[in-house]
Amino acid sequence: MGKLESRVLDMGLDVLDTEATDIVICSAMPTSYAEANATYALGRKVFGAGACFGSPADAVPNGRKVVSAAVADGMVEASGDATHWAAIDTVNTRLLAAGELAAAVTVTMGNDFTLGSFEITVPDQP
Repeated sequence: MGKLESRVLDMGLDVLDTEATDIVICSAMPTSYAEANATYALGRKVFGAGACFGSPADAVPNGRKVVSAAVADGMVEASGDATHWAAIDTVNTRLLAAGELAAAVTVTMGNDFTLGSFEITVPDQP
C-alpha cells in the first residue's frame, strides 16, 4: 500500500472534530449508536458539536490524529463497570468511534466521572 496524504486522512478525522457531540462511558464495546447511547451507556459528557475533539494534527510516527477533550464532570446515569468509551453524534444518531478504557472503572449512578484526553490516530502507511 502507498502513502495517504494529510488532506485525505483529515477528511475522516474532521467528522470527529465537527460532528461528535458526546463522549459516553460504556459497559461493553458498542457497535451501533443505540448501544453507545442507551444499551451499554453508563454515563456521558455532553460537549456539543465541535467541542469533543480538536482539529486533525500530525501523529507520531506517521499519519494524522485528533485529541479528545478531557472529561472533568461527566454525569453517571447508571451504575456498573465502565470498560469502553464512545464518541457519538446525537444530532444525526451516529456512533463515530469507540474504544477500550485503559482500565475498567466502577461507577455509581448520580456521581460524576472523569476521563483524561485520548487520541484517535489514522496512520498514513502500514
